[in-house]
Amino acid sequence: MTTVAGDPIETVAIACGRYRAELLTLGAALRTLEVPDRHGNPANVVLGFADIEEYRGHPRFYGAIAGRYANRIGGARFTLDGVEHRVTANDGANSLHSGPFGLDQQIWKVNAQSAESVTFRHVSPAGHNGFPGTLAVEARYTMEEDGLAIALTATTDAPTVVNLTHHAYFNLAGEASGATILDHLLRISSSRTTPVGPGLIPTGAFAEVTGTPFDFRVPRRVGERIGADDAQLTLGHGYDHNFVIDGAPRCVATLFDPGSGRVLDLHSGEPGLQFYSGNHLAGGAPGTSGKVYVTRQGLCLEPQKFPDSPNRPEFPSARLDPGETYRHDIAFRFRTAGSVEQAFG
Repeated sequence: MTTVAGDPIETVAIACGRYRAELLTLGAALRTLEVPDRHGNPANVVLGFADIEEYRGHPRFYGAIAGRYANRIGGARFTLDGVEHRVTANDGANSLHSGPFGLDQQIWKVNAQSAESVTFRHVSPAGHNGFPGTLAVEARYTMEEDGLAIALTATTDAPTVVNLTHHAYFNLAGEASGATILDHLLRISSSRTTPVGPGLIPTGAFAEVTGTPFDFRVPRRVGERIGADDAQLTLGHGYDHNFVIDGAPRCVATLFDPGSGRVLDLHSGEPGLQFYSGNHLAGGAPGTSGKVYVTRQGLCLEPQKFPDSPNRPEFPSARLDPGETYRHDIAFRFRTAGSVEQAFG
């Protein structure tokens, strides 16, 4: 199953108060998100392509819903109820975001729409890229007084694995600013990571962040230790790792751009957060402002199940059975701050 060349990509606009967004039916993707700075001046804070046709076939996942299984599955295979399922490899020997023509490359239907909200729906047939079960997925975007809420749900007709996330690349200085995200300050509610080996597949271990470049429990510049002599950073060419979220569902991460004053509070109830520092962004087609992006011009904060969970019984389960409903609620809450203390106080 692929996207058909003749299938048009439609755009949908939603807005509430000072916030505005443009979305695409391809991948149910967030193309632009306008957020005011501390002076009330709006700017688009997510990366995307200027030409919407560039979204077809490019593995950058700008603003898309990633799945059926977001992140990586080692060896592009897993066993469920004693049956091995071989899924399509597209990242060396591994599956990344469910292989080529995953949910990010499908034309979703608009099921409902209002001035503030839109609901996209897609049915992924059994066997697509090797995944069992027919999966019916909905993504509802709702613009609210303080940002954007995303509700992801899925049902299946056969046992399967599901892990859906939103793959926005953020730059709170503004997509058109030309700035990287290295001077953004980031806090993540995590005291452990799941270290990776070759191919960025988790080893199954858990590692404490204390004394490492992965300790974001207090706010730190993204670029402060990204070049440290650290084996994990070398494997990822920077940050591309799963952080184990501490405690109950809550604000799992806060991002602050001191120049604009914009603050993003990310809410999710999922057990992990993939932090990707945009290490491979350089080049490609022009962004929405007409400029070609450079390395680390945006970053991703992707709440989700852990990578390779279908092969790791010690990780939280990603299993979904008939009669159950998968639910993942994400919220991008915005505010402004005049100082680091205000942003993270």
